[in-house]
Amino acid sequence: MTFYTSVLRRSNDYVSTKKLCSLKLLEPGTRARVSSVISAAGMCGIEVVVFETYRSCERQAELFAKGVTQLRDVSTHHYGLACDVVRLVNGKPTWQTADYSFLGDLAREHQLIWGGDWGRPDLPNQFVDAVHVQRCAITRQEALFSGRWYPDAEYNPYDDMRTSTVI
Repeated sequence: MTFYTSVLRRSNDYVSTKKLCSLKLLEPGTRARVSSVISAAGMCGIEVVVFETYRSCERQAELFAKGVTQLRDVSTHHYGLACDVVRLVNGKPTWQTADYSFLGDLAREHQLIWGGDWGRPDLPNQFVDAVHVQRCAITRQEALFSGRWYPDAEYNPYDDMRTSTVI
């Protein structure tokens, strides 16, 4: 059993259309890495807050309709493998005017893929989600979404990026 099947699918939040920001809704390995990123940002004098963790398919569809995301039906948020981390500026969350390059550095350091470059800083990206981090390589998303794969505790998405394995 995975965190997705044993916790998320059984949660009352599974079909919620509300924005959820509980770290408890993140798979334990992802939760630990996100917590480390938040702590490291604080140690650098950068105040951040968790903006969204788990996201139901219903909420994903709503956000897609608003043009907020490029994935219509499901995302890595749905599997407890993604988190949006928003910088606080003057005590208020912002994702429009803040520089998020620090998040990319911290994400890579803690084995998370950053939505600013999707694990490929060497390639131009058509969709930049600078507040997003996830513990799933882009090359693994299809297998994740189809139920053929879920990360174990040791999984490092950059191992997939180095080998360019498509599953």
